Amino acid sequence: MAINTIDAAMLKKCFLAGAASLEAKKEAINELNVFPVPDGDTGTNMTMTILSAAKEVSAISAPNMENLAKAISGGSLRGARGNSGVILSQLFRGFTKEIKTVTVIDVQVLAAAFQKATETAYKAVMKPKEGTILTVAKGIADKMSELALESDDLEDILGRVLEHGRYVLSQTPEMLPVLKEAGVVDSGGQGLIEVLSGAYDCLLGKEIDLSAALGSGTAAKVEAEVSQADIKFGYCTEFIINIEKKFDNGDELNFKAYLESLGDSIVVVADEDIVKVHVHTNDPGLAIQKALTYGSLSKIKIDNMREEHKEKLIKEAEKAEAEKKSAQEKAAQPREKYGFISVSAGAGLSEIFEGLGVNVIIEGGQTMNPSTEDMLNAIDKVNADDVFILPNNSNIILAANQAQSIVKDKKVHVIPSKTIPQGITALINFDESNDAEHNIEVMTHEMKNVKTGQVTYAIRDTSMDGKEIKQNDIMGIGDKTILSVGQDIETTTLDMLAQLIDEDSELVSVYFGEDMTQEQADALADKISDSYPDLDLEIHSGGQPIYYYIVSVE
Repeated sequence: MAINTIDAAMLKKCFLAGAASLEAKKEAINELNVFPVPDGDTGTNMTMTILSAAKEVSAISAPNMENLAKAISGGSLRGARGNSGVILSQLFRGFTKEIKTVTVIDVQVLAAAFQKATETAYKAVMKPKEGTILTVAKGIADKMSELALESDDLEDILGRVLEHGRYVLSQTPEMLPVLKEAGVVDSGGQGLIEVLSGAYDCLLGKEIDLSAALGSGTAAKVEAEVSQADIKFGYCTEFIINIEKKFDNGDELNFKAYLESLGDSIVVVADEDIVKVHVHTNDPGLAIQKALTYGSLSKIKIDNMREEHKEKLIKEAEKAEAEKKSAQEKAAQPREKYGFISVSAGAGLSEIFEGLGVNVIIEGGQTMNPSTEDMLNAIDKVNADDVFILPNNSNIILAANQAQSIVKDKKVHVIPSKTIPQGITALINFDESNDAEHNIEVMTHEMKNVKTGQVTYAIRDTSMDGKEIKQNDIMGIGDKTILSVGQDIETTTLDMLAQLIDEDSELVSVYFGEDMTQEQADALADKISDSYPDLDLEIHSGGQPIYYYIVSVE
């Protein structure tokens, strides 16, 4: 039988299925990263973005299009991480604008929603590139609009749309040479296809494991239980039965049936010679006595959920009161003229930023891109009229821009620093005696004069920028290309520096990471000084993960 409409209950289920599908494939998507570096994070960023929305969606007990649209749009907006996550959140934002006023979705509504999604995402990117997630989204939207004129059968049309989306994805290497050289399709586009595939499978009635989107395991079940003020069964009881007597499938079913007569939230998992048991009950003793008929018990744990719930409520009330008091005290204080937020990874780098006047450090950067909500929380902590954000990573700028668009009570300025050295240079050139607009102009101009190099290792074999790269090779990466490849950290770093330094260079700054010692950094510094005696040289402990050295040349 044809499927002609999607109601709110089905949309909720399909969205969660899409989130679960993406979560299941995130590592494979991470591996599609063009640069073979250990921080390829498109899959992680997109997954964390959609799971932020899924958390809010799964909490809706009586779904309608309006509350689902709000949960999907708001949850993904605040949880957006990295460029791919921000673009995904904008696709959801556009999609939900079209569906929030209807009661059911048909082919015409879906076609309009796909078009609005694509339009909104393209507007969010200053210089859209074809061969990316945007291209895949546009191909899907255009195909949907075309087929919506032919039929009202959503099952048939969406299957054909998804097939076309996969074809567009397969063509992304022909649109972006860097993808073709690396031998991969666009990772963001792949992530979008995984979301739609999971949602489509759900629409077809296929059984989907939603644990990734809903939160899985006993802990999540317990949390769901204790969040209810009226707890029917008061004791969370867990133990392991060490089987010493017969315990076949029939015994397992009988034991489960007995536990069901005592309570709920029952989990019984038989694994060779042991059985793991979890039950919420008002009489743990009865469950234990029955279990003893099958063998001895170990790891017995009984928690009073009513007491836990009471303590949780008290702690939440105390926390809310403390936050209220802190907010009142902050509101009573006069605002500073300027405030600064910087993204940093590594204790040494954070100390440098704090020494340059940064009010709030957001931990993150290459290895974990902070979300829009992280940005909003940081902005809230800065008591200033004009707040400057330094993302220090090209993959964080969109999330910062998204936070900027949400804040209304302060002027937020995003300085588009793409590297740590650019952020440091921007701060050094800030002049408090000038107005915000002049500072933005100067900071943005000066940081463009900084050349950055970063040294890390390759996680896979690839060919890029005319270089053959093998797994575990050391790479020196410039602002746009891979500059050097070798087997030795110091040699590769010196080779990279030779390509960054020219006759106009005056200063080299080296920030060594957590995997390098002061002695190794000093030895590198000696060789740099020997090769370039006329340059000023600074060595700092950055403490950053993944990158052995971050260097700047000015």
